Amino acid sequence: MSVITCIEDLHTQFTQRVPRMFADYTDSGSWTETTYRENTTAFEKIKLRQRVLVDISDRSVKTKMLGQEVAIPVALSPVGSTGMQHADGEILAARAAEKFGVPYCLSTMSVCSIEDVAENTEKPFWFQLYVMRDRKFIERLIDRAKAANCSALVLTVDLQVVGQRHKDWKNGLSTPPKPTIKNLLNIATKPHWALGMLGTKRRTFGNVVGHVDAVKDIAELSKWAVTQYDPTLNWDDVKWIKERWGGKLIIKGIMDPEDARLAVESGADALIVSNHGGRQLDGAPATIDALPAIIQAVGTEIEVWMDGGIRTGQDIIKALAMGAKGTMIGRAYIYGLGAMGEAGVKKTLAILRNELDLTMAFCGLRDVNNVDHNILWKK
Repeated sequence: MSVITCIEDLHTQFTQRVPRMFADYTDSGSWTETTYRENTTAFEKIKLRQRVLVDISDRSVKTKMLGQEVAIPVALSPVGSTGMQHADGEILAARAAEKFGVPYCLSTMSVCSIEDVAENTEKPFWFQLYVMRDRKFIERLIDRAKAANCSALVLTVDLQVVGQRHKDWKNGLSTPPKPTIKNLLNIATKPHWALGMLGTKRRTFGNVVGHVDAVKDIAELSKWAVTQYDPTLNWDDVKWIKERWGGKLIIKGIMDPEDARLAVESGADALIVSNHGGRQLDGAPATIDALPAIIQAVGTEIEVWMDGGIRTGQDIIKALAMGAKGTMIGRAYIYGLGAMGEAGVKKTLAILRNELDLTMAFCGLRDVNNVDHNILWKK
């Protein structure tokens, strides 16, 4: 095995081990994928001030997100079908996050169910909610998250309709993959993945199958899913969800200052600047570019995090310097998971921590809580 020194090394192994449809699901956006690409490249335009002859001993990258102490200012984003990137993927990712000391957020469209993850971890995790037309199902889902002692609900608000995702269409994306000749030939080249899947019972959407009256098998799941995204979702629904949940509420998918103000008024505890990884509106700005106006609109009234395009510890420090109080990663940890399972997720986090720590040192800082706009180089 080659030496792993950065996230891109994990990405290389990920593409070698994970079947094409799921690798493409991770590494793609909507339409022309412009926003998907710019989420990452926008960080390159932001430059840092290098300082010298400053005492940079005894550095700390520990902080808090929503009152929770974290090893680094990072949480693992909800990613659908994580259990198709590696067998039992959600459980492995949650365990890795728990051991490392950062929050993990489970997707509604996960392969391992809420109960699966709760039974295989020791500390509370977050749960991400998609609001479907079937409100009775959503009520039960919220109640299940409460019963599992989830410590925060992450409400994703930018999926009322689904973006035009060409690679997913062309690959015939499904969970589990359909047994077509094309898929079987590709899976045959991924023996590590295939053996893992043979060794688990978790191969479809665990939060849905068996929990919806109309969904008792995979065939019924496909029919149900295409009718369930709700274009009528609005801020009144947020109030209903907050009341039903009763705990900490995070709103994910904010890209506009006006919506950020509405998130504050909704009573949310935090908001996440996110364009769904470039998988919804292509042509929207990169999240790091949208961040400053949102910070200006809400100030310190609500905790603001940023999600999208983070591949290095330097990206994290740039987001903090632009005003974010924390960050979330999706693709970066999925690369580690697909490449090396639980160990790969921990490797992802270790790489980011080391890069964040070193960058802080070069910028003349000892405490990540002191990162601000002063570390940014201005022309």
